[in-house]
Amino acid sequence: MTHLIERPSYFGDKRYYTWNQHLKSHFGDKIIKIPLDGGFDCPNRDGKAAFGGCTFCSQSGSGDFAGNRRDDIITQFHTVKERMHTKWKKGKYIGYFQAFTNTYAPVDQLKELYETVLEQEGVVGLSIATRPDCLPEDVIEYLADLNKRTYLWVELGLQTVHERTAMLINRAHDYPTYVEGVEKLRKHNINVCSHIINGLPLETPEMMMETAREVAKLDVQGIKIHLLHLLKKTPLVKQYEQGMLDFLDFDTYVNLVCDQLEILPPNMMIHRLTGDGPSDLLVGPMWSLNKWKVLNAIESELKRRNSFQGKLYKTSEVSL
Repeated sequence: MTHLIERPSYFGDKRYYTWNQHLKSHFGDKIIKIPLDGGFDCPNRDGKAAFGGCTFCSQSGSGDFAGNRRDDIITQFHTVKERMHTKWKKGKYIGYFQAFTNTYAPVDQLKELYETVLEQEGVVGLSIATRPDCLPEDVIEYLADLNKRTYLWVELGLQTVHERTAMLINRAHDYPTYVEGVEKLRKHNINVCSHIINGLPLETPEMMMETAREVAKLDVQGIKIHLLHLLKKTPLVKQYEQGMLDFLDFDTYVNLVCDQLEILPPNMMIHRLTGDGPSDLLVGPMWSLNKWKVLNAIESELKRRNSFQGKLYKTSEVSL
């Protein structure tokens, strides 16, 4: 039996629950995310878990729009802040530790960086991108303390629930490790944002839907849905040249994201619905450069379907 829900009023004028909508409601102000490079490494780059990094990851550790790692964290914060103010004239800030693995260091080093950013004028919280295998107990204890003092999110890169794909992209941890990482954080009520990628090598749309179904069952509060974009000088280029990767076309991607939104919980905040890369490094798909065209098409397709995030959630609890 199908049980449909009504479109929640807290979506505002969208057909899905945007993180921006939540932030406006929570803080009553525009919140600007400031991407930073804390100078960290990754365990699948330095040999602890693997070498070479995830095959899609750029040389900047997916921090292509973050601050310059040669600058100290205060300089980065103010440089990126000024850049952001060319788009938004005023607002408050969330420090976003984006590049590489941002809990892959001793706690004292983490404290020095995180606390420095929290001390900057107008900062209301932190968002920390990391891996689920980089959450030792002392780090969890510190994050739990931070969560009591500030607005905190931890972003965990899942990408896919399929182990064959995880091996192809050199993720270097399995799905149970991811679930364990989520559980460690949620034990302390820390907000978790899961990252998934549509368009990974040899994955079908149904496999991508299976990843979304599994995320829908996790105790996570947000999700970033990325479009795989191929960047120059990444290991993924070789897989592309070997025919292991086909770019998703625009219409396929838009319909896939709408399908995924329909099965996600209506209270799961949508932090991102596409992916973009530096135009000078992008191999494809080139249509990804027009981010607003993608977002507008997703909204239009949901409207055409008379649908919204979570409309089919109660019928989506299907195991792999």
